[in-house]
Amino acid sequence: MWHKWKEKFMCKFSKYIKYLQGIDRTIPMVNPKLSRRPTISYRPIQPSDLEILEQIHADLFPIRYEAEFFQNVVNGHDIVSWAAVDRSRPNGQSDELIGFVTARIVLAKESEIGDLLSYEPSKSDQTLIYILTLGVVESFRNLGIASALIREVIKYALSIPTCRGIYLHVISYNNAAIHLYKKMSFMCVRRLQGFYLINGQHYDSYLFVYYVNGGRSPCSPLELVTGTLNLMRNGLKSVFARLRKKEDRRVSKWGKCKETHCLISTTQSRRNLTTECTGYECV
Repeated sequence: MWHKWKEKFMCKFSKYIKYLQGIDRTIPMVNPKLSRRPTISYRPIQPSDLEILEQIHADLFPIRYEAEFFQNVVNGHDIVSWAAVDRSRPNGQSDELIGFVTARIVLAKESEIGDLLSYEPSKSDQTLIYILTLGVVESFRNLGIASALIREVIKYALSIPTCRGIYLHVISYNNAAIHLYKKMSFMCVRRLQGFYLINGQHYDSYLFVYYVNGGRSPCSPLELVTGTLNLMRNGLKSVFARLRKKEDRRVSKWGKCKETHCLISTTQSRRNLTTECTGYECV
């Protein structure tokens, strides 16, 4: 009994390790809402996904996307995408979308986060990846699918030498998405007032960034600490220099006074000596 359980556990563990290493793109997962164990696989979105892709977007997002957007996604026109499918679904649904992520490559100098990125302006080919949409069908949530889709984007960004980061917007009330991106080490760098207009009402947006390939903020935490320390050190140097200069002036003034005092004393002594001597000679 123990040996069977151990063998089964090691088999699952080995499969999971292969998944993390990118060797095996399918992994069985467990969701209490599902009556079976899904086997999730990831692939590019393709033209046959058009109808279900439109349906899931309509179900998940309050924003309505144009037909041109979906055509660009399924045909790969200026948009890169990944789909999550459950290979264990019956009745010909094993290749049907249950999750997706869409993204676009943009030039860093033309992006809205140019001021949040430290890069060389002379290198005009530096790029960023902007995540457009990310979603998972409700019955397949809490299986790590969204995290896996984000990892696909990160891996893709890392494969592009000129890419310096990934960024995206999250509506302010989407706490689940905010938690997800923070867990994935994205940095919340800005809050945009009234960014979304939905049904006549404005909503704020959070801007998240994930730096790759040496990309970084213009002022990293280390640089901030270093700059603060340098400022303090320069300030102390300035204070000490002023105190030393003041002290030098005081010493110099005292030296002059002392020298004058000695000169007066010497003169007076000479005068006294002359008087005494004259007096002596007169006597």
